[in-house]
Amino acid sequence: MSTAPESLPLDPGCFADQPPIAGEVARGVTRLFCRQDLFSICEVPLPNNRRADMMAIDPKGALTIVEIKVSKADLTGDAKWTDYLDYCDRFFWAVPAHLAAVCHEERFLPGSAGLIVADRYDAAVVRDAAVRPLAPARRKAELLRFARRAARRLSAHIDPTLGYGQ
Repeated sequence: MSTAPESLPLDPGCFADQPPIAGEVARGVTRLFCRQDLFSICEVPLPNNRRADMMAIDPKGALTIVEIKVSKADLTGDAKWTDYLDYCDRFFWAVPAHLAAVCHEERFLPGSAGLIVADRYDAAVVRDAAVRPLAPARRKAELLRFARRAARRLSAHIDPTLGYGQ
């Protein structure tokens, strides 16, 4: 028996503590990234005790972090997002259409942080992110962490007692 892709839920741990629209934005970003040959996982803990909403990997091993914001208060109140920049080659904000204009303010570093506008059906890159290549040792460490986390989460589909792993 097969489940249609449209009815598959996000992993239970993904965006469980967020409003439903956050999962919808993540779904749109995932579809966009898939067309660009990037594949992502959600809610990725970082070594600095922060948690990226999404992290994606491209065919060459470049890492992209996406920070999803669905309310103006959450977007304008976020002072920790620059802590993510040391763990990725590119950084994007992903927001619903009604927040896109706010992300053009200077405090959101429009010269380096990209902007994706998304809904549950699709997403579009409104502003590309600057590429800031990771140092080789950091890249290796982050790629291994990404691969192991993704594999553990997939293992949980085979045996749910394993959990989704952080």
